[in-house]
Amino acid sequence: MNMEDRVTPAPPCVLVIFGAAGDLTKRLLVPALYNLRRAKLLPDEFSIIGIARADKDDESFQHDFDDSMRKFASGSENGADWKWLRERMSYLRGDLEDFETYQSLGKRLASGGNVLFYLATPPSVFAPVIAQLGKAELLQEHEGSWRRVIIEKPFGTDLRSAKALNRQILSVMSESQIYRIDHYLGKETVQNIMVFRFGNGIFEPLWNRNHIDHVQITVAETVGVETRGKFYDATGALRDMVPNHLFQLLELVAMEPPTCFAADAVRTEKGKVLEAVHPFGKADASRNVVRGQYAQGGVNGKAVTAYRSSPDVDSNSTTETYVALKIMMDNWRWAGVPFYLRTGKALAKRRSEIVIRFKQAPFALFRDTPVERLTPNDLVLHIQPEEGVTLSFGAKKPGPKVVMGGVEMRFDYKDYFEVAPSTGYETLVYDCMIGDTTLFKRAEEIEAGWRIVQPLLDAWSGGQNEPPSAYAAGSEGPAEADELMARDGRQWRALDQDEKKP
Repeated sequence: MNMEDRVTPAPPCVLVIFGAAGDLTKRLLVPALYNLRRAKLLPDEFSIIGIARADKDDESFQHDFDDSMRKFASGSENGADWKWLRERMSYLRGDLEDFETYQSLGKRLASGGNVLFYLATPPSVFAPVIAQLGKAELLQEHEGSWRRVIIEKPFGTDLRSAKALNRQILSVMSESQIYRIDHYLGKETVQNIMVFRFGNGIFEPLWNRNHIDHVQITVAETVGVETRGKFYDATGALRDMVPNHLFQLLELVAMEPPTCFAADAVRTEKGKVLEAVHPFGKADASRNVVRGQYAQGGVNGKAVTAYRSSPDVDSNSTTETYVALKIMMDNWRWAGVPFYLRTGKALAKRRSEIVIRFKQAPFALFRDTPVERLTPNDLVLHIQPEEGVTLSFGAKKPGPKVVMGGVEMRFDYKDYFEVAPSTGYETLVYDCMIGDTTLFKRAEEIEAGWRIVQPLLDAWSGGQNEPPSAYAAGSEGPAEADELMARDGRQWRALDQDEKKP
């Protein structure tokens, strides 16, 4: 949905940003707020309190965003909307571990009203910040007002830590106050999956094991680890992307129709998908999962050093920068249908997409087109960099002979709708302000995601799997990922497929 279609501004509130000096705030959050203001979705009674350790005043805090807004928010240079937002930004110097910071914040919020706390901080301080907010009684809700907290990923590093974090924050606040954010769900194509599936009678009857051969979910990045070596070497591709981003896409593709589009109804059906995932056994860590790590190579004509040569990365690191998984479902709709998931860094193309491969015709009627050469019937949901949908199918080539060729029908959002500027956070922040939890994860969904991958983490930490396979930066990933598909007589959709002529 285009933001301008939402005509109702959010209710009055104060947005408190912990980690206000960080990259996320400058690149994504504040530009998203600016876009919401342009779309007339912020209330007149709106203000921002940024909290960080640096010694500065309100004016210098506002000034810090002028350059970043010019870079990340189109039209802000001379815009009245940026001036409006800038004037509502104030600064509070404070240490997140110091209770006095929260006492000072309490004095600023003494007038009451709605408050949204945004934790744009390292995950290690999620629980301490919420504990301090609780101690300062800043999470207490009163009649006619609310207090909510947005928590960024990663939510834990494994099943045990995710459970512990949930226990800690739920001891201070209620589940209804917690908004666990995944910015992937702010993308239009991702939100459109449910509309596409459940709002079109031509697709939903085919969305099952009787008609679908397999599903591919890809999140490929061209960037390497760059300056995030310390974080990434302790995390890896599986932890960083699979229990959150990729599983969110899996849930939307595989879920049953909810009884309505109310938040709890949608989230309940999404949760059932993770419950239906067949558990990974000991052999799966090597047979149905591929780990890779990028070596020296080139991406888009630029040389890329090997992952192990990156700053703050162990020279003998066995951390994966690529992971591919084969997942099976234990339910009626998807029994026997494999879901192949892959994500990686320093790959040939930046692509996030979902491929629905329909079953092939049982035999070829046309002698000049053997069945193995028939055009695959792929429904591709493009998430980034372009947003849209592509359907490929066979058609007769012009000429006296009946010969089939592959063609495509493509829908691009930008060609049909006026696409508002977006960082991916606009919808999520707005939904939090209005109290719509549809696109946010509940505690049990978080834990279910970690429960699926925990056997893999255990196997790798216990030395039960081979080190990651090397792949050249700028390639499509390790050869073992291709072999994972080839064993089943299938292959990945090429990352540059959109650039190839049919």
